[in-house]
Amino acid sequence: MREVREWTAHAKRIMHKRRDPAVVQTVRSAFAATIAYVIALRLSPEAAPLTAPLTALLVVQVTLYATLTNGFRRVNAVVTGVLVAIAFSLLVGLTWWSLALLLVASLVVGRLVRVEEYVPEVAISAMLVLGVTTVGDTAWARVVETLIGAVVGLGCNLLLAPPVWVEEAGASIEGLARRLRQLMLRMGEEAAGRTPADLAAERLHEARRLDHDIVEVDAALRQAEDSLRLNPRVREGLLHRVVLRTGLDTLEICTVVLRVLARSLTDLAKRREPEPLFEAETGAALEQLLSEIADAVVSFAVLVTTHLSTSAESAEERLAAELRTAASTRDKLALLLREEAGRETRHWQLLGAVLTEVNRILDELDTEHRTRRLLEELDRVSREQRARMPRLTRLRERLGVQEQMWRSRTGVGGRSR
Repeated sequence: MREVREWTAHAKRIMHKRRDPAVVQTVRSAFAATIAYVIALRLSPEAAPLTAPLTALLVVQVTLYATLTNGFRRVNAVVTGVLVAIAFSLLVGLTWWSLALLLVASLVVGRLVRVEEYVPEVAISAMLVLGVTTVGDTAWARVVETLIGAVVGLGCNLLLAPPVWVEEAGASIEGLARRLRQLMLRMGEEAAGRTPADLAAERLHEARRLDHDIVEVDAALRQAEDSLRLNPRVREGLLHRVVLRTGLDTLEICTVVLRVLARSLTDLAKRREPEPLFEAETGAALEQLLSEIADAVVSFAVLVTTHLSTSAESAEERLAAELRTAASTRDKLALLLREEAGRETRHWQLLGAVLTEVNRILDELDTEHRTRRLLEELDRVSREQRARMPRLTRLRERLGVQEQMWRSRTGVGGRSR
């Protein structure tokens, strides 16, 4: 029985690895390079046509969208680099000074042929190809090998669907939410006690460092957005992209507001030192509220990264319940802060700022606010797509109408009577 469980766990790990986007991309790249090499062996006079698999590796993109939008420029960059390398191999071969001239010439030619962001790839391709190209009449066979590699690379991207990076982007969003939660919990615990000004300032620095985390999450989300565009493995790609993007926008706003809250607490600590930040009851209420908001932030991240309808519904119900609890605690804190501001008139602005900032976070996490924002973003993206590709939009609408007519006639997809 134990061996069966171990074998099952091992099989699950293997299946997870097989679905891992990095593994999928590695297999696709190796497959494209191998196929290009096999074809080049038959068509190229060279005994070891390594330029073909090298070009295939350079052409294979991470996402199908990048292939269709940037593939021509990348192939142009690779072919240009190979041609420059062939010219140098025929004239001078590989030396230290010819390598320097090759790099300068490749960068200049790359700008002349308008490959835009792929100018460095002209020099990279030229440098790599020069290392495997020998002087002689067979050097022009590299052009054939390059075209073989380019065609195979583009074909693999079109026939073998690239991996989808949504899970990695979702994990990044959830990781950001959990870091927000940890910071909120620490701020709440310290607000309930005697908080030195330097400790409050440290929390402010932590909140500022979250900006770097947002940049990393944004990069992961951009990769996921590209992997969803024009990918045959994905249905409702636009909806997934908008849900993830609006979710990250909300967390980014919460991060900014949390930084402002940390700033207010730091200023309050400096003014009231060595006294506590708040009275005992007020500090306890703020600690409880930040703890509840922290849990709601994680629930929000789980909601925007959940795609199954049943799981999304339960996640939304949990978030709504947590927000109701937090709103009740917020009302209690508002009364306590008003009473404390009446006694401490010198600090009423900072006390009011604390309440304003926690209110802003609750408003951003509100489910109705999220739905309204999601619909607005979907409308905006749809309008941009219609304006950018009017013919494709009309074709999609025509096909959609025809599909609805066919379903209504055949009864497919409708409710049984």
